[in-house]
Amino acid sequence: MRASARKKMYFYNYIPKEMKPILTLIMLLISAPMFAQQNNTDMIVQEGKMLYRSEMASWNGTDLMLEKFKGADLEKIGGYFSYEKNSNEINCVFFNRDAVPKIIFAVTFDSTLEIVNARVNNEERAATKLELEYYAIRQTTLELVSSDSFFLHYKNTSLNIIPIIHNKTKKVYVLTGPKENGAVLIGNDYLLTFDDKGLLLEKKRLHKNLIPIGYAEKDKEVVATMHSHLPETGDYITATDICTLMLYEKVARWKQHYVISANYVSIWDCYRNQLYVLTKEAWEKIGTKP
Repeated sequence: MRASARKKMYFYNYIPKEMKPILTLIMLLISAPMFAQQNNTDMIVQEGKMLYRSEMASWNGTDLMLEKFKGADLEKIGGYFSYEKNSNEINCVFFNRDAVPKIIFAVTFDSTLEIVNARVNNEERAATKLELEYYAIRQTTLELVSSDSFFLHYKNTSLNIIPIIHNKTKKVYVLTGPKENGAVLIGNDYLLTFDDKGLLLEKKRLHKNLIPIGYAEKDKEVVATMHSHLPETGDYITATDICTLMLYEKVARWKQHYVISANYVSIWDCYRNQLYVLTKEAWEKIGTKP
């Protein structure tokens, strides 16, 4: 991997301890005009939670796969991806290295995504039409990530590929994940869109930089953390931000996370997994400007 020589970061930090949490105020003001933009973020939240479910299924599915495949058998695995079967189930499938891949290990999770409730199927089978569509856009992305300088690789990180097919739209998100514990990584993320035949239409960098935010101590809860968005990233929290926060918020013991842009402040409630959005003007009026 090649580490980026440039360290131009978005602003990020812990909210000072002495700053009073504003969640109660937010709840009191939730019907006020300053929250008129909430509807604009519904799709972002939906997509962020979809990414989270996919990635969590992949994490837990990999744990189960590693219990069965060891040594030389592990070489049979050509890769994996997760996809939602319906609103109550999500599959994580592992395919072999054949030119037309077969599914050699599959895990079905219910809405809890917990391993204890998972159903495992280790019988080899042909991939379904939908699974082959997921495989195709995943492999295209994997080849690009490996060869295209558009994708940045940082030391002690990996680029995680999350394909999504939803409402006849094919997308692949690429997130940067840590290889070592101790920090949540925001940014260095990408969105690739494909046509219905799986041909690449567009690749987009979401955050231009990597934003590491260290964990708190195990016995310490952090009131809030934050990072800021440059104009090209957009006014609101991104789906990848939400996915990353949901993956790490419990181990990091964060209560809230703030995303500051030029026009809005997105507030992610890590306990309720809900988003509140204020205008920048309203944020400053209630005295929360850092």
